[in-house]
Amino acid sequence: MNENFMKTKPVLPLLLSMSLPMMLSMLVNSLYNIIDSFFVAKISEDAMTALSLVFPVQNFINAVSIGFGIGINAVIAICMGANEVKKAHTAATIGLFLAICHAIVLTVGSIFLMPSFLKMFTTSQSVLSLGIQYSNIAFCFTIVSMTGISFEKIFQSVGKMTVTMISMCCGCITNIILDPFMIFGLGPFPAMGIKGAALATGIGQTVTLVIYLLIFILRPLSVHIHPKYWKADKKTIGKLYAIGIPATLNMALPSLLISLLNAILAAYSEVYILVLGIYYKLQTFLYLPANGIIQGMRPVIGFNYGAKEHKRVQQIYRIVLIMNGMIMLFGTVICLVIPDRLIGLFTTNPDTIRIGQTALRIISLGFLFSTFSITASGALEGLGKGIQSLIISLCRYLLFIIPAAFILSHLFGAVGVWHAFWIAELFTAFVAIALRHAIHE
Repeated sequence: MNENFMKTKPVLPLLLSMSLPMMLSMLVNSLYNIIDSFFVAKISEDAMTALSLVFPVQNFINAVSIGFGIGINAVIAICMGANEVKKAHTAATIGLFLAICHAIVLTVGSIFLMPSFLKMFTTSQSVLSLGIQYSNIAFCFTIVSMTGISFEKIFQSVGKMTVTMISMCCGCITNIILDPFMIFGLGPFPAMGIKGAALATGIGQTVTLVIYLLIFILRPLSVHIHPKYWKADKKTIGKLYAIGIPATLNMALPSLLISLLNAILAAYSEVYILVLGIYYKLQTFLYLPANGIIQGMRPVIGFNYGAKEHKRVQQIYRIVLIMNGMIMLFGTVICLVIPDRLIGLFTTNPDTIRIGQTALRIISLGFLFSTFSITASGALEGLGKGIQSLIISLCRYLLFIIPAAFILSHLFGAVGVWHAFWIAELFTAFVAIALRHAIHE
C-alpha cells in the first residue's frame, strides 16, 4: 500500500476524490441530526428541551473527539510523507490509546455531573428526568464514539476517504431507521421514548466502529496499530496535543459564540434569537461542502509537507482557496437574491421573515472574506501548526465579533449584531493572510 499518489496525482482531481466522499458523509450526518430532533420533538416539548440542554455537553465531547482526531490525522500524514513509517505507527497507536483514555474520563465525568448541569438551566422535574435518562445511555457510548472517530481520522490520514464515508453513512442510516422503532415501539421493539433515541444513536455509533474494525482487520492499512509500537514518546505525544488541543478549541468556539450572541440579542426580542438560530441552520449547508474540501485537503497537504514538496503545498492551498471562494460566492448571491425564501423554509411569520432577510443580506457580505480564514485554518491544522490555526479561530469567533456585536448593537440596535459578522470576517481575513507565510515555510 502506497500513499505516494498524494504527491503525484494532479492536485484538482486528487482534492475532489478526497473531498467528495467527506461532503456526502457530512450531508448524511446533518440529515441524521435533523431527523433525530424531529422524532424526539414528537415525544413532547419537554423531551426536545431536555435534548437541547444535553446538546452542549455532547457537542463538547464531539469537539474533543474530532479535535484530537485531527491531531492524529496530521501527525500520521506528515510522518508518512517524510517516509518515517515507524513514527506513523507510533502516532496511531499512542493516539488511539489516548483517545480511549479521554473517553473514559469524559464518560464518568459527564454522567456524574449531568444532574447538576441540567439543574442550572431548568427547574422542571420532567425535563430534568428526561435529560438524565437520555444522557445516562448516550454517554455510555462515548468510548465507542471516540474510538470510531479516531479510526476515521487514521483512515483519512492515508487517503481512505471512501471507507470513512461508508462507515459514517451506515452508522447514520442505522440511527435514522432505528429512531422511530425504538422511540415509539414499532414492530418487535418496546416503546422506550427518549431512552430509545439515545440507544438508537449509540447503536449507530457502534455500527460505524464495527465497520472500521472489520476493514482494518481484513484489509490492513499501511499504518499499523499494535502494542509493540507503544512507547511513552514525549515528542509524539506533544505533537498530538499541540495540534489536537487547538483543533478542539476551534470546534468548541462556535458554541460559545452563539451563547454570547444570544445574550446580546435577548435584550431586544426573542425573534432575533430565532433568526440567529435559523441562520446557523442555513449556513451549515454552505459551510458543509467547504468543510468537506478542508477534510480532504488535510492529509494531502500534510503528506506533501512531510515529503518537503513545498511548491505542491502552495498549489494545494491556492486551489482549495479558489474552490471555497466559489462556494462562498454562490452562497452570497443566494442570500442576496432570495433571503425571504430561505427564511420562509423555517417560519411563516411575516415579521420574522422581514427581520431574517435583512440579517441574511448583511451577514452574507462576509462569506467571501471567510474563505481566507477557513482555508488557512484547515491548512495550518494539516501542517501541524495548531497554534496559528487557533489564533485565526479566536479572531473569527471571539476577539473581533463579540466586541463588534456589543458596540454596534448599542449604536444601531439588534441589526448591529448582523453587521458584526462581516466586519469580523474582514479583519480575520487580514489575520489569516498575515499568517499564511507559515503555509509557505
